[in-house]
Amino acid sequence: MGDQTARAEEFEKKAEKKLSGWGLFSSKYEDAADLFDKAGNCFKLAKSYVNGGGMDLGSGLLPYGFEVLGDRAGATYIKLANCHLKLESKHEAAQAYVDAAHCYKKTSINEAISCLEKAVHLFCDIGRLNMAARYFKEIAELYESKQNIEKAIEFFEKAADFFQNEEVTTSANQCKQKVAQFAAQLEHYQKAIEIYELIARQSLNNNLLKYGVKGHLLNAGICQLCKGDVVAITNALERYQDLDPTFSGTREYKLLADIAASIDEEDVAKFTDVVKEFDSMTPLDSWKTTLLLRVKEKLKAKELEEDDLT
Repeated sequence: MGDQTARAEEFEKKAEKKLSGWGLFSSKYEDAADLFDKAGNCFKLAKSYVNGGGMDLGSGLLPYGFEVLGDRAGATYIKLANCHLKLESKHEAAQAYVDAAHCYKKTSINEAISCLEKAVHLFCDIGRLNMAARYFKEIAELYESKQNIEKAIEFFEKAADFFQNEEVTTSANQCKQKVAQFAAQLEHYQKAIEIYELIARQSLNNNLLKYGVKGHLLNAGICQLCKGDVVAITNALERYQDLDPTFSGTREYKLLADIAASIDEEDVAKFTDVVKEFDSMTPLDSWKTTLLLRVKEKLKAKELEEDDLT
């Protein structure tokens, strides 16, 4: 580790000397950029040696020296980006900001986001919208890791729009599903419903995507159930059958229809049995479980209210 850190510091020192010395403008920044690039790589190698034991960085326990080296590598790549900007090499500058962000990821999420936003701005300037979409998605994932759901939604939406414009449908749909998932968590059910229904419609005519339609309609239906309007749920199920005639023969349709009936009958026991039966065949993920628990709590409250009245 020490050798790589010493080499990085030497390269960085030489780069700073190039920038402060005399010489042709372009040559000075090109030489400094080359040296900063080497310094950044050495700092990254030193950081790898620090984590040579394979520590799980997801645990939040960073090895001694890891954070400092990550920050130093990130700062070096920002200097590299600045050199490329002086040379009007926007693509190289954007890539340097991405490298900086990846160094900061485990040590300073805010710095990582800031660098990625600068990279996205540059990629947009040079028309590399696919790259911009990719890093909008990465920013969204960083906000998700911070539990900042509102900002995660904002950047997943941006990523979805860019992927859609570039006709990268699968990636666009993945981002839209994240928006819908988070919208439902925040109880913005109508927004989630509209997204899931749109993805279902778009997927029907795509041989690769059509097998996921029943899953999207199930998600939309669960969001409908959360709204607690039995008439709206019944109308939605009719719409879903019109949209995909095969849907009415699926276990997903039966689950939604049976839950709707249990809500209409205000029967908590029936609701529990219906969900349990489905889960025994097709395990429900945590998102569906959370939303269905909300439906159950509302149903229990309604049942208690009825009991109090009698």
